[in-house]
Amino acid sequence: MTVEEIATKNPKGLIGQAFEFALKTLKEQKRENGEPYFEHCRLTAEFLNEWHLDEATVAAGLLHDICARTNTTLKEIESRFGKEVAFLVEGMTKLSLVKYKNTATKIENLQKMILALSGDIRIILIKLANRLHNLKTIEGVPESRKEKLAQESNDIYAPLANLIGMQNLASEMHELCFPILYPKEYEWLIKNVKDEYSDRNEYLVHFKPLLEKNLGEHNLKPVFIDFRAKRYSSLYFKLLKYDMDLSKIYDLVTTWVVMKDVKECYEALGIIHQIWPPLPGRIKDYIASPKLNGYRSLHTTIIGPENKYIEIQIHTPRMHEENKNGLAAHWLYKQNLEKKEVPKSLRSRFKEVPLIRHLRRWQNKTVNLASSYQEFAEMTKIDFFEDKIFVITPKGDVIDLPKDSTAIDFAYKIHSDIGQSAVRAEINNSLKPLKTKLTSGDVIKIITQKNKKADPEWLKFAKTIHARNHIRETLKSKILPF
Repeated sequence: MTVEEIATKNPKGLIGQAFEFALKTLKEQKRENGEPYFEHCRLTAEFLNEWHLDEATVAAGLLHDICARTNTTLKEIESRFGKEVAFLVEGMTKLSLVKYKNTATKIENLQKMILALSGDIRIILIKLANRLHNLKTIEGVPESRKEKLAQESNDIYAPLANLIGMQNLASEMHELCFPILYPKEYEWLIKNVKDEYSDRNEYLVHFKPLLEKNLGEHNLKPVFIDFRAKRYSSLYFKLLKYDMDLSKIYDLVTTWVVMKDVKECYEALGIIHQIWPPLPGRIKDYIASPKLNGYRSLHTTIIGPENKYIEIQIHTPRMHEENKNGLAAHWLYKQNLEKKEVPKSLRSRFKEVPLIRHLRRWQNKTVNLASSYQEFAEMTKIDFFEDKIFVITPKGDVIDLPKDSTAIDFAYKIHSDIGQSAVRAEINNSLKPLKTKLTSGDVIKIITQKNKKADPEWLKFAKTIHARNHIRETLKSKILPF
């Protein structure tokens, strides 16, 4: 069912109430393209619904821009929809503060900050759904902002989607950004590849029944066979490696063969190789050795009828879903949530989530995963950065500091001169003392005073060694004789 159908069927449910509230609250709001703003929220929620996420996440998708666009407060969201939805909406509000900076170091820090600010994996998924709809409607964005939106999506959010195993989403984002960031290259592909796509697709349409027949003769019946054309964005960067020679691209159109289990996947691979010789060096076993982001499949390129190359990917239905939707495919499905049941494999499935493995490498931490429904929400929390915080300068730079750092630590991290002359901090537009502890997402500006020097009191609340060392050096210089 669509989000609207769910809301209509159960208007008193969480999604139904959120749908009605968002529709009523945003009825006067318009997007830059003239579309009702509610449509953006509805379609953001629709993506989350398609990814099989829980009702609190879908409801938060409907409400994710309510506080920013109207006078509705988080307190009102909490009173109407509960703490969980309010928490998810607040996470999205925090993420809106983050500004894009186009350097490799800052991009990595920004990705870490997005994860730290989210605090819950579902906030990342809401953000990705929100960004996907923004890209799908990017033609309505003013030219002055269009390229920036595409660049940010291409550099930050598509790689983040790939990191959590949502390859299909990552590829779609890159594809939507490609014509804006590489207009000439896109035009070249449209002109030179369209007929080639059509020819290869027609060839595979005739190959499909032949493949089914040969597998059937060995008592193997695929769940389904399908084709996938390589996206223009991916194709272009691959062509660069081959001097723009299309004849060297074997996966212009890929054949998916989905078998019922792993055993049948390997059997199918063996049968295919018996009939059509494989191309040396093109056999990849990503089932035994999955990719970093959790992708699993068998890959082979064969010399098919008429001596044409065919790339074939073989995997199970579950792998197919997870290869497309990654982390979202690991999620609890609605029927389980409605029955208040947790699948027996939930613990092992969350241990497999590539985002978790990757973040462990970042921070070298361990994670305790809950197994009961009551502890379900805790499993979604991202606590890999529990010893770090990520704060933002007024210019949008992301600064990482140890947990419990104060404004004076931030001041010295920016520059020792700023630390030495600091008098107060402006945190989220409010004046605060330098001893104020910071939290991820704080926007901080240090107010300085000319000829001001470090205060001995700062040593009582400075957290970082860098700040403490500078404070001590200044205090020592004060008592040295002239």
